[in-house]
Amino acid sequence: MLSNTRVKPAAFSSDAAFDAVYPERIRELSKHHWTPLSIARKAAQFLAHKPGASILDIGSGVGKFCLAAGYHQPGARFYGVEQREALHEVAKTAQISTGVQNVEFLHGNFTQLDLNAYDGFYFYNAFFENLDQQRAIANDIAHSVSLYTYYSHYLFKALENAKSGTRLVSFHSLEDEIPQSYHLVDISDDQLLKMWIRR
Repeated sequence: MLSNTRVKPAAFSSDAAFDAVYPERIRELSKHHWTPLSIARKAAQFLAHKPGASILDIGSGVGKFCLAAGYHQPGARFYGVEQREALHEVAKTAQISTGVQNVEFLHGNFTQLDLNAYDGFYFYNAFFENLDQQRAIANDIAHSVSLYTYYSHYLFKALENAKSGTRLVSFHSLEDEIPQSYHLVDISDDQLLKMWIRR
């Protein structure tokens, strides 16, 4: 079983405490771009439904979801893929600061990964900044409606081809990437957080 023997629990006491591990500019982006700790805890509980579950966060940014999820579910393994190298480096630094060990951050585009290698996925609409560029994290990568369409279609096909029982958590999703083969099993009161299982 995985463990987080060097973890620093104080970092997970509140969003403000956790965000303090990041540089100021990253903290300023937290409200609109990083997963709240309460959401991460609920999502992780659902995704880590079996010992050793392997979970991928698509568009992991500075790693807040993965680190919070890994802290709350030490028996699972969380991976975060992020195409922005600067954010990837911030995530790795935050991992050192928090001490969470059952997390691995990957630098690259999610389309470069074998998505069949994972038991579940967390998706906090990483593609949406292609539609709303005013809230883009930065201008260091291309943004366009066509990219939104491409990424959504790619993920749709990958999820459609996933094995039965695959779990998915979506947060603030337009659901363009979710096939009908996924059954909605739980939803938050504000309908922003949704939990799905592949039939």
